[in-house]
Parts: sequence; C-alpha cells; structure tokens
Amino acid sequence: MSAIAHELPPAAVNAKLIALISSGALFFGVFLSGFVIREPAPYELYMAGLIAIWALFGLRISRAVLPMLVLLVMMNIGGMISMTQMSDLANTPLYLCVSLFLAFTAVFYASVSAVDPGRYQLIFRAYVIAAVITSLLGIAGYFHAFPGAELFTKYDRAAGAFQDPNVFGPFLVLPGIYLLYLLLTGPISRMPLLAMPLLVITAGIFFSFSRGAWGMFAVSAVLLTGCLFLQSASGMFRLRVVVMTIAALSLLVIAIIVILQLPGVSEMFSNRAHLEQSYDTARLGRFARYTIGFQMALEHPLGIGPLVFGTIFGEDTHDIWLKALMDYGWLGFVSFLTLTLWTIAAGFRILLRDRPWQPYLLCAYVAFIGNIGLGTFIDIDHWRHLYLLLGLVWGAIALEYRHQRELSPTPQHQSARAISSVHQA
Repeated sequence: MSAIAHELPPAAVNAKLIALISSGALFFGVFLSGFVIREPAPYELYMAGLIAIWALFGLRISRAVLPMLVLLVMMNIGGMISMTQMSDLANTPLYLCVSLFLAFTAVFYASVSAVDPGRYQLIFRAYVIAAVITSLLGIAGYFHAFPGAELFTKYDRAAGAFQDPNVFGPFLVLPGIYLLYLLLTGPISRMPLLAMPLLVITAGIFFSFSRGAWGMFAVSAVLLTGCLFLQSASGMFRLRVVVMTIAALSLLVIAIIVILQLPGVSEMFSNRAHLEQSYDTARLGRFARYTIGFQMALEHPLGIGPLVFGTIFGEDTHDIWLKALMDYGWLGFVSFLTLTLWTIAAGFRILLRDRPWQPYLLCAYVAFIGNIGLGTFIDIDHWRHLYLLLGLVWGAIALEYRHQRELSPTPQHQSARAISSVHQA
C-alpha cells in the first residue's frame, strides 16, 4: 500500500521527463555555439530543428518580447529590400536567411527564459563549459601543443573552434564576466573552483590578440564591479569588491608579465596593442571607408545590398552601423538602432532590482554593452552570441513584465474589492 501511495501519477512522470529532455536539448544547443569552424555550423542545424520542434509543442512568446521580434523582422525586411538593388544576388539569399535565423534564436532564448527563469543557470553553465573547451583548444593551437593544433589558430592568433580570432575573443567575454561575478559575490571556499576556468577563459581572450575582446572584457568587468558596488548597501561587501578587484588586477598584471616572457608573445602583443593598425589608417583603410560609406548611405536609402560593400572596396564595413545602412538600408538601420536603444534602456531600468534572475541579467547586460561598443569597429550582425545576449536581456525584461502584472491587481479584482467594500459598508 505504501509503495502504491508513493507512486507518481503518469502525468507527473511525463512532465518531469519532458522537462529533463527540454533542459538537455537547450543545454546542448548553447554548448554548440562555441564551435563554429565551418558554416553552416552544427549550431545552426541543431538550433533550427530545436526551435521548430519547440514551436510545435508550445513555444510561448511573451507580449514583452514582441518589440524585439518586430524590430528584428523589420531589419531583415530592410535587407530583402536592399537585395533588390543588386544585379548579381550570389550568396545574398543565404546570408539573409542566416540573419533571419539568428533573429529567431534571440526570440527563442528570450521566450524559454521568460517561461522558466531557472533556465538562465542552465544556459550560463553550458556557455561556460563551451568557453572553457574552446579556450583550451585555442591555447593549445597557439602553442602547437599537439599535431594538427594549428587548426585552432589563425594569423598566428588563438581562434579556438572559431573561424576568426576576432569572434573567438568576444565570445569568451560573457562566461568570463559571469565567473568574475561568482568570484566577487560567492563564498571564499568556491574561489579556487572558479579561478581555474576564469584563468583559462582569460588566457583565451589574451591569446586571441583581439584588441576588441581585450577592450570588451575590461569595459564589461568595470561595469560589473561598478554595478555591484552601487547595488549593495553593505559596507563590508563594497570593501570586499574593492579588495578583490585590486587583487584580481594585480594577479592579471603579474600573469601578463610572465606570459610576455614566452617566445613570440611579446612581439605579437606589442604589435596588437597599438590602437591603430596600418589597415585602419591607409588611404582606403577602415576609417576612410567609414566616411565614404556614410556618404553612400545618403545616396542609397534602400542600401546597396548585403555584402556588396566588401566587393567594392576589398574590405567589409567593419562597423555595425555602416553595415546596417549598406546591407539593410535605412529601414534596417533604424530598426537595429531602435532595438539597441530599447534594449539598453529597458535593461537598465530593471538592472539592479532584486530578482532571482538579476545576476544573469547583469552579466548579459554589461556584455551586451561591450559588444555594441565593439560593433563600432567591426561587423557583429552574424555573431551568434550577440543574439543570445539579446535573448537573455529580453527574457529578463519579459520576466519583470510578468512580475509586475502579478503584483498589480487586475480590473476584475479591483471591481470585486470595490463591491465587497460596498457590501461591508
């Protein structure tokens, strides 16, 4: 009798099984985002199937997420209109399909996070594991640790399981910031467990020799510590943040000094540490192309077509705003600018509120700010992790929206209360 009494009903067993399968599927999808050596990558193929299956079995899109969906779709409509200006479409339809697919991944991440805030921890853990593995591959490749390890380098820089070190480095920023957050706020006993993966990820960022990734990580870390300092009213916690920040900076400086003693590292570091490279300031270098491109945008409000700018000048725009104008036209530019400003403003409004999902929002938000800042100097419209960041921030916006609705009494409840008070009177 007691055994029968403790048996779970079939519906509860099925619900638990579905939850485990969906969690595992989501975990694996985020994990795959760290391995993009070839395109289409396994991430695209897997996520396309996962989103389709999830949609069939009840993907719920929160009303609060709709602005992001509408703006991303409008941006891609701008790209389709821009495509009509091209005489030779080449691979443009595929490029726009990838753009639209990535937009849907942002909506997917926002929707699944808004339904269950517990998925934030799952997503971040998968991201950290992927970041540690791809960092180890990049470091091993840089030092030629085993035969064939050069597959994980490009231009003598660590690239991990990515095609470009300038994407590999920025990909590592969010997990690095998350581990830094745990280090600053967690118990002392967990510090050694957190320090090792953080050290690996930081080394991956360093050996990518990506100036953008270095700057992103530094800016995001400063924003994170600043927010933690402002959020807490405890003098002891603020003192801890200050002391640990100083200690972390000291260890970082020592580690860099030691690493610079390795053969070849010092020369590469000194070369990459310059704010301006020859390809930036040449006659048709990056900065000159900015001026030319923005002039072209005034003459071509519909855009000139995705990827056409690079065929004209031999180099891509290397600026997300100029790329939006050239590839997606003014419609795409305004849509992306509105989405960016909306995300920054709405995220900032709820950034320091005491919620279970607030730590994840904080880390994703500062990393998103870093990515947008970097977008001024490089194309980021097809960075998979950028759309993940968008989804994480908008998922928190949707959670806060639902939280506020639950706190506010509905008109029906207000009417019931009014009638009850009249009867009592």
